[in-house]
Parts: sequence; C-alpha cells; structure tokens
Amino acid sequence: MKLTICGGRLIDPAQNIDELIDIHLADGRVLALGQAPAGFNPERTIHAEGLVVAPGFIDIGAHLREPGPSYKGNLRSETKSALAGGYTTICCRPDTSPCIDSSAVVQQIMDKVEALSQAKVMPIGAMTKDLKGSHLSNMAGLQHTGCVAVSNMRQPVESSLVLRRCLEYASTFDLQVVFYPEDHWLKADGCANEGELASRLGLGGIPASAEAIGLSRVLHLIETTGVKAHFGMLSTARAVEMIANAQQRGLPVTADVDMAHLIYTEAEIDGYNSQFFVEPPLRSEEDRAALRQGVRDGVLSVISSAHLPHEEAAKMAPFAAAEPGMATLETTLSQGLSLVAEDLLSLNQLVERLTSGPAKALGLPMGSLSVGQAADLCLFDPEAEWVVNDESLHTAGENTPLMQQEVKGQVQFAIVDGQVAFERNSR
Repeated sequence: MKLTICGGRLIDPAQNIDELIDIHLADGRVLALGQAPAGFNPERTIHAEGLVVAPGFIDIGAHLREPGPSYKGNLRSETKSALAGGYTTICCRPDTSPCIDSSAVVQQIMDKVEALSQAKVMPIGAMTKDLKGSHLSNMAGLQHTGCVAVSNMRQPVESSLVLRRCLEYASTFDLQVVFYPEDHWLKADGCANEGELASRLGLGGIPASAEAIGLSRVLHLIETTGVKAHFGMLSTARAVEMIANAQQRGLPVTADVDMAHLIYTEAEIDGYNSQFFVEPPLRSEEDRAALRQGVRDGVLSVISSAHLPHEEAAKMAPFAAAEPGMATLETTLSQGLSLVAEDLLSLNQLVERLTSGPAKALGLPMGSLSVGQAADLCLFDPEAEWVVNDESLHTAGENTPLMQQEVKGQVQFAIVDGQVAFERNSR
C-alpha cells in the first residue's frame, strides 16, 4: 500500500527529528520524508494536523495471556490493545501456560500472530525448562524459531552454577538475557514494600535489598561471561545506582522501569487497594525520584508497560491473596504524557524510551522511521481527553486503577508494515 501522512509533527529521536514533515510509505517501508518522490501517487493520505507521528512503540515484557487461560485475555484481544496504545511490537514474556520453553510453543504463537495480522509479537523464551531453574532450555532452538531473548522471569535459578551455565550458553549464541532481579528467599511471601506502611497494614514486606542482592549476583556473572543483559522493571534507587555503575564499567547491560513505578508510590496501597498490588511492589518517594532521574539520564533507557491483564475477580480477594499486576498497554502513553506535562520528562525523551530505547536494548532493527526502515508508526493526539472504561479499552483485562478516570493523550492510528492496523476515528 502507498500511504502519505501529511501535516503531523514527526518525532523520531533516533534521527534527532522533531518537526512538521510529511512521511511517505510504500511496500511496507518508509519511502521518503518531506517531499514525495517523483511519480509517487498514494492510495491513501492521512491528514495528521495536531497529531504526533512517531515510530511504533516497542514493549519489553508484556503478558499476552496465550497460551493460557482465555478469560484473562488472548493474542487477539491483547495485540488489539497494544495497537490502541501505540505499540506495534510486543516482546512477550515466557510465563504462559505452557511456558515458552520449546520451539513448538514459539511456533504456535507465531502462527497465531501471523493469522491475526495485528501487532508484531516477538517472544522471549524461557531460560530454563518450565522456568523451574534447574535444567537449561534449548535456547538455540528458541532463538532459531523466533525468540529475541530468554528470561527466567522472577523464578529462582537453582544455583549460581546453573545460572552461570545459562549465561555461558546464551553468550555462545549472542542471545540476550532479560532479568527481573530479586532474591527469592528475601522476598519470601511479601507483597508490599518493607517499611512502616506495610507493617501498619499487616502486610508482608519485600525489602529493597532483595532487588539489590538479586542484581548484584547477576552482574558478577555478566562480568564473567560477557553475556548481553537487560534488567526489567527495576523499582529501587539502589538498583539505578548499580546499573549506572555497571554501565560506566563497560558491562553490556541496559535496564527499564515500568510506568507504574514512575507514577505511583507505596502510599497507594493504604486502604488495601489491590489494583496497586504489583511485582515488584510500589516503593518509596525516594525510590520513585531515583527512577525518574534514571529515565531522564538514560541509565534506564526503556519504559515498559508491565502489562498483565486479569479478570475482575482476580483483584477481589484480600490484598495479599489477590493476583498482582495491571492492564496498562492502552494507558501507558497517557501516563507518560502526564510526566511530560509536569516537566519530569520531555516529549522526545518519552518517545525515545518507548521506541529506539527498547529497540537498542534488545538489538532489534526497528524503532526509527529512517528511509528504508519498516513502516511501523503510531499517530497520537497529545491533547485528546478520554475516559478509561470498558467501552474505551480493548484489553480483556479489567485491572487498572484508572478505571472511570479521565486521562489525556490517545492513539488515533497504528500502522504496521505500511498497513493501517488500527484506526480510532476517520479523519
């Protein structure tokens, strides 16, 4: 399809572009910026006045719920949700049911995604069989079938020797490893940030040191094996400091923070509101400030959604017995724009952390709209106001603390390989 997008504000941090400029697409690629090539006749023109045109957002670690219990969501519902949130590529996490520890499961996902023709899905495979931490998965086979990285999520690895062998195996095949650092034994049965509030509420606390110790263990083995690593969903000031130090020492590490930890603090759980029960737990004001500074400085080069959809009943139990997580794909942009409005981030920084940042972190050939690149774009109206409710959301998840609230900033178009995959309103 030949497509022209005219009159929009193109923000492409990878090219240092922020200007009103037309963009022309053909054969699934970016054909030209600015003046259309001679003889180019678009089949469709999108008038994007008042919209920001950006590379399609890329998410690291969203849960798409398939294979698994369909009442929590599936590939159809969650990739539609992704498009509605501006995400054209999702690197989905491996803790499905069954987990993504074999080429057969990867192929099942890829076949379904191809049939849907919605957002691109790039699986993250399980680092150990069934995520049990004792036997290595066939990482080479997972990579060959389409996995862009491997991870053991928050499941503990049996021993440091097993973990080292995992990293040596991954390094041999130049395969990225994604870590969610946490000391399993220090976490124990905790569900909230360790401190005065958790004690007053009678909730088990998870100390910040659980993240620091888990991170330290892995950093030592990265230094030994040289494996490329990404650390997901960091939550503490100490973790930001440790990542900055590792990067200064030249270790091949990147890191992200999810939007919830940039917006909320542990104060939100006062009153036992289970919508704010997440892993890792919401932390202190000081931790949030350090995370925000880490994003501004680029130590945390990625903002992730941490999308984890649940049905309403999953959040109806008492706080500690509820299921952790938020459905976030469609609200991450709006919350990010609220940080821009508060001058905590620039709009260019926000777009970069959602596009070229995750692309570079996982070595993906995307995240930019340079000529010849795949035509994956999102067009959003930063001023559009909308109410978060069942009618406006596409996800099957009903677990968002923003339900029935008005937010600002909404995606109008998502384009994948040059085809309009999502269109909110005709313009």
